[in-house]
Amino acid sequence: MNETMICAVGNVATQPVYRELATGASVRFRLAATARYLDREKNEWTDGHTNFFTVWANRQLATNVAGSINVGDPVVVQGRLKVRSEMREGQPAWTSADIDAVAIGHDLARGTSAFRRTQRLESGAAGPSAQPEPAWETPSDETADRKEPVAVT
Repeated sequence: MNETMICAVGNVATQPVYRELATGASVRFRLAATARYLDREKNEWTDGHTNFFTVWANRQLATNVAGSINVGDPVVVQGRLKVRSEMREGQPAWTSADIDAVAIGHDLARGTSAFRRTQRLESGAAGPSAQPEPAWETPSDETADRKEPVAVT
């Protein structure tokens, strides 16, 4: 089990493409990860090289990504790195760096996000007898009047 695990931080570069396949849901998008460094001569942060990855997610992660992630969103992606190279006759050779995602989330160092738990229907549990999950997040009367914190940018 010698897999190369990677954690990439960057921005969603393309709108996620969602597909229902025979094996379950699948989504893919491009991630742009740009290195930044402090230019000591100018005393300012400068963009370095940008790496592009194709991120793949499957099953429930794919469904949640399709409903949560948009172009330009800052995200953190963890998964298995797969580098593929191919040469075809009469065409230039190409190399692709893909990430088979295990986890994807918004980068909270660069903004705020609101989490909503997905509702799962269990076999035989659907119908009038099914009870929704309790709302543990329901604020008490005391905390209901508090204002939401404002993100510092």
